[in-house]
Amino acid sequence: MKFLIDNALSIAVSEGLKRLGHDSVHVREIGLQHAEDQAIFDKALEEDRTIVSADTDFGWLLANWPHKKPSVILFRKGAERDPVQQIELLKINLSDQLKEVITSGSVVIIESARIRIRELPVRKK
Repeated sequence: MKFLIDNALSIAVSEGLKRLGHDSVHVREIGLQHAEDQAIFDKALEEDRTIVSADTDFGWLLANWPHKKPSVILFRKGAERDPVQQIELLKINLSDQLKEVITSGSVVIIESARIRIRELPVRKK
C-alpha cells in the first residue's frame, strides 16, 4: 500500500511502514511539512496514497469532502502519540479486509481499543 504520513506524526511511522514493505513517505521528505491540509489531500490524490494522521482538523475537512479518495487513517484516544504503538497498530490492523476498505475510499479511525470505519464521502448527495 501507499501512504502519506502527515506532520502530526513522527517520521518514524513512515520508516516503520517502509520496513513492513509499504510505499510510505512523510510530508517532511517532500517539503510539505508546512502545507495546508488541502495540499496534503491533493498530494495524496495525485499519488493515490492513503493519508495517515492524528490531526483532528482532518475530520472537519473530511466531513465536507465530496470525493471517495484519498482514504485517511486517523489515530485517536491514546493511539495518537507513540510512534512505536502507531506502527504496531498499523501492522496488526492492515489486514486484507482493511486494505479493501481503504482501497474503496474510507476514513479509518484507530483507537487503542477499537477501529471505526466510515465510507467516503461522509456526506452523501
